[in-house]
Amino acid sequence: MTIDLLNFTPGASLAGGLLIGLAAALYLLGNGRVAGIAGIVASPLRALLRGTALRPDVNRLLFILGLLAAPWAWRLAAPLPEATVDIGPAGLILAGLLVGVGVRMGNGCTSGHGVCGLSRFSGRSLVNVLAFMGAGFLMVFVLRHLL
Repeated sequence: MTIDLLNFTPGASLAGGLLIGLAAALYLLGNGRVAGIAGIVASPLRALLRGTALRPDVNRLLFILGLLAAPWAWRLAAPLPEATVDIGPAGLILAGLLVGVGVRMGNGCTSGHGVCGLSRFSGRSLVNVLAFMGAGFLMVFVLRHLL
């Protein structure tokens, strides 16, 4: 493995990690809830499908609005990084479905377990993080080196 030193940005990565940790801590302290993206995004959608979205959770809607507004805010400071996808639409759909199933089976997503759960020393989150990281490493190895 080699490191692309021209695009190596440890300072920006550290700042981003600190901001994510700060946001997760503020969300937990302010709302008493874990900042798991899958749960935050799924909650208003679930309420809408059940017909109980008459009184939406404003905090969750603001969180989602922040997720959607972040790329535009970033563009004020720097150009967005170029996104490249090496797989076709069918592969993206399959990957999305597998991630969705994994999130439901693991009762949370990478942000809920990886950022918030591990910082609270949750054993369940540790098992989930090891499982989804291991599955990700295995899939990359199989797709890039065996197939």
